[in-house]
Amino acid sequence: MTLSSLCGRLTLPLAFLTLAPGLCAADTYDKARQEMIAQIESDMLDTSAMVGRSRLSGKVLQAMKNTPRHLFVAEDYRDSAYENRPLPIGYGQTISQPYVVALMTELIDPDPGQKTLEIGTGSGYQAAILSSLVAEVYTIEIVPELYQEATRRLADLEYTNVKTRQGDGYFGWQEQAPFDAIVVTAASDHIPPSLVRQLKPGGRMIIPIGPPFLPQTLMLVTKDQRGRMITRQILPVRFVPFTRSK
Repeated sequence: MTLSSLCGRLTLPLAFLTLAPGLCAADTYDKARQEMIAQIESDMLDTSAMVGRSRLSGKVLQAMKNTPRHLFVAEDYRDSAYENRPLPIGYGQTISQPYVVALMTELIDPDPGQKTLEIGTGSGYQAAILSSLVAEVYTIEIVPELYQEATRRLADLEYTNVKTRQGDGYFGWQEQAPFDAIVVTAASDHIPPSLVRQLKPGGRMIIPIGPPFLPQTLMLVTKDQRGRMITRQILPVRFVPFTRSK
C-alpha cells in the first residue's frame, strides 16, 4: 500500500481516519520525507566501504519513500518522524533509525516471491517496509501491548500480506518455516540456532549481535546450499536488547 494509493481512496474506514489524521496532507510531511531519503543516501555513501555498496536499490528506496513513518510513531513524536534517528515507541522499545531500516532491508535482498520473518515487530514499521517488497511477512513481538497496537495499525493501513504473532521470537515461527529471509530488530549475544534452522538454503538473515546497551555489530548471516552458516560483519550499531520470555 503506497501513500498515493491510500490518498486516492474515496472512502476510508473510521478506524483508519482516527489513526491517520493528516495522512493525505502532502505539505505536512513531503519535505521531511525527502530530507530523510537524502540523509539515508548520504549515510549509504559514508558507510560504503563497510557495507559493500554505496546506494540502495531502487525498490528499497521506493519502499522507504512510500511508507508513512509518521503513522508508526506516537503522536507526540510525529514532528520528528522523518528525522534520521531512532524514536521511542514505549515499553522500553524504539523504532529504528531510517538508515538502519533501509540498510537491513537492502542486505536481505528482498524479492517479490519471498517469505520473510521479522523478529521484533515494534510499531510495525519494518514489517510495513517489507510488505511491499516480498510476498509474505511474518512478524513476532514479545511485548503484548506493542503486538496489539502494531496488529491493529497494520490492519487499519491494509498491509494485508503481514501476519503478526505475540510471543518469544527466539524460537521463530516454525509452522511457517522455512523463510527466504529473516530480519531481527533487537540485539542478541548470539545467533539463535532456531532461526538458522528456519532459514532456507541460500537465505539471508540480518541481526545485531552484542551486549545490551553497548555498541553491537550488525551481522549478515547467509545459509549456503549445504546448510552451513556464513557470517559477515557489516558495521557497528546500537539496538535494544533481545527480550526473552521468562
